[in-house]
Amino acid sequence: MKMPRAVRRAGKQPAGAAARKAVAKAIAPGSERRGTRRFVILTGLSGSGKTHAIRALEDLGYFCVDNLPTLLIPTLAELAGRDDTGLGKIALVVDVRERGFIRQFPRVYERLKATPGVTPTLIFLEASHSALVRRFSETRRPHPLAPDRSVSEGIREEREKLTVIRSMADMIVDTSELTVHELRDIFMRMSRDGGGRAEMVVTLLSFGFKHGLPEDADLVFDVRFLPNPHFVDRLRRLTGRDASVVRFMRKHQETHEFLERLTSFLTFALPHYVKEGKTYLTVAIGCTGGRHRSVMIAEALKRSLAKVPGVRLRVKHRDS
Repeated sequence: MKMPRAVRRAGKQPAGAAARKAVAKAIAPGSERRGTRRFVILTGLSGSGKTHAIRALEDLGYFCVDNLPTLLIPTLAELAGRDDTGLGKIALVVDVRERGFIRQFPRVYERLKATPGVTPTLIFLEASHSALVRRFSETRRPHPLAPDRSVSEGIREEREKLTVIRSMADMIVDTSELTVHELRDIFMRMSRDGGGRAEMVVTLLSFGFKHGLPEDADLVFDVRFLPNPHFVDRLRRLTGRDASVVRFMRKHQETHEFLERLTSFLTFALPHYVKEGKTYLTVAIGCTGGRHRSVMIAEALKRSLAKVPGVRLRVKHRDS
């Protein structure tokens, strides 16, 4: 994941193409006006991917600073305004690692917006609670606000304390379902395209209802009405990726008709999601156990939707 998952304007309903254009305008190389410096500030929740995002901007030719003290932001902006520094594009990360950040940043950012020759853009990165807990668990690092408490407590405290700063953001990026590579890809593609025509990443996710609904599914389709290979002894141990399971399911007319109807709907709907500004969409396909029918349908959809414009497809099988 809600508002449009990966990129949206702060405090508004779906921002559509304007959202993508705003990010592209902020980071596109060579897009700065004469005498005006691009000044991108990345902030947000700990574990939301700020480090990976700023590395992408560094690869795009930005002068980047991570964990800059808040009170030094105006100084850096002043240096950027000088022609002899060559700092036409600057990106920096500021967050709760610095003690005075929460208290000082709102006043400093308002001052920065009034600085002549600097065009600041504030991008706020966030993720779901479960995604952040998982990331901290994988890295085994303590939360900066909870060195002697649980990670969950630190996440909740940080989210509450950043409410005001989040409301100031020009753009909010939800990284809950993005891999490191996909997060970098958002910034890299928007910059290269110049017009913000980033592809929307569509995850075709198979799952089993008996294991629970996917937390961040945008669209859910139930295929438990299709013939079930589980009740065929020779197919029970296989999955929907095996040829014999595929042949079994394709023998039935309802499988063909459902695939045709669902492909037709998604071929119509996906470009409209792209137009509305979504950069990430999860289409969940569920059967009982998540091994046969949902897997086969997800794999078939990847092939049938391959030519939908503005979309990059990936398949993920949660329970097989």
